[in-house]
Amino acid sequence: MSEDPSEFLKPGAMVESADPDIMAFAAEAASDAVTAKEKAIKLYYEVRDGIRYDPYASSLDVDGMKASKTLADMKGYCVQKAVLLAAVCRAQGIPARLGFADVRNHLSTGKMRERMKTDTFYWHGYTAIYLDDQWFKSTPAFNVELCEKFGLKALEFDGEADSIYHEFDTSGNRHMEYLNFCGEFAEPPLDKMLETYMAHYDHWKTGKRTMTGDFDAEVAAETSAKTGGA
Repeated sequence: MSEDPSEFLKPGAMVESADPDIMAFAAEAASDAVTAKEKAIKLYYEVRDGIRYDPYASSLDVDGMKASKTLADMKGYCVQKAVLLAAVCRAQGIPARLGFADVRNHLSTGKMRERMKTDTFYWHGYTAIYLDDQWFKSTPAFNVELCEKFGLKALEFDGEADSIYHEFDTSGNRHMEYLNFCGEFAEPPLDKMLETYMAHYDHWKTGKRTMTGDFDAEVAAETSAKTGGA
């Protein structure tokens, strides 16, 4: 991987920083920001909260991973949202790349974990943003409303430190454990990701995602049950 940050300003097949819709979205979101740090912070929150998290939207083909598709759908799973954040950062002249880690206890519903048959999420995606001659990890996956429903601390980003998942939720229960960092890339390494998914997930054994569901409905049902329907 190149260490020249300018390499991570170039548009890609999925990190479509030159796409007109991406450029317009980025310009509007960062319209009143002056510095690169201010722009990155505004872009982070726009993607974190403006694009709904939906793990059932996951895709491992180029078209499904395009930043423009995630923007059009206004939803995506962690990698898709990370790709979109990288694209809008590049559109504003801020170097950005895709980072990946294997994690345990990722936010999900009980029904989804039952279908997956594991609590390990491989190739969880985040965005590394280059500011003040440093790379900072930022994780825009979970919108604040979703965090509030599950009793989790929403991840903040200030452009001065890494923003990665908290180990515990607001009740002190274990939430996230980072098992392995997989590297950072200009574009998602789809072939490597698919190889891992096919090895570990039954619903990817054929090379195509077969698990579907309504994540919003599952979240509503699960959180309602925990609060007694209140």
